[in-house]
Formats: sequence, structure tokens, C-alpha cells
Amino acid sequence: MDKKPGILKVLQATAGKPITPQDDESLFGSGLLDSFALPDFVSGLEAEFGVSIPDSDLSARKFDTIDKVDSYLEARGK
Repeated sequence: MDKKPGILKVLQATAGKPITPQDDESLFGSGLLDSFALPDFVSGLEAEFGVSIPDSDLSARKFDTIDKVDSYLEARGK
């Protein structure tokens, strides 16, 4: 299942604007996300994909690109 459309949907809702970053573009380096938006982004991912993401995983490194988010969700079995 291709999760990227769902990831993009959550990212757009978190950013509050229609954005289409490249799959390997840094979401934090580009200013689309910051440390304050990360918990909202992760909560949106939890709701969208029915996963539980532990607080210990709240790291910009794990959620820095759409590809990294996709790989993270894949590793969690979703």
C-alpha cells in the first residue's frame, strides 16, 4: 500500500497549506515542520494510519523526509 498520499495529507494539515515537497526533501530544513509542529504531525500520522508512535520516537531525524516517514511506518507494520 502506498502511504505517501496519506503522509502528504497529514503534512499539509499540519503545515496548514497545500504543499508538495519532494520525497527526500528535509521537512525541517525547508521550514515545513519545526520542533513545535512535530507532535501534531505525529498525532496526525497516528490517526491516519492507526499506529501508536511512542514519545521516545519523537525525533526530527526519524520524520525528516517523506521517505523516512514511509520507512518508519513500514517498519511499524503499517
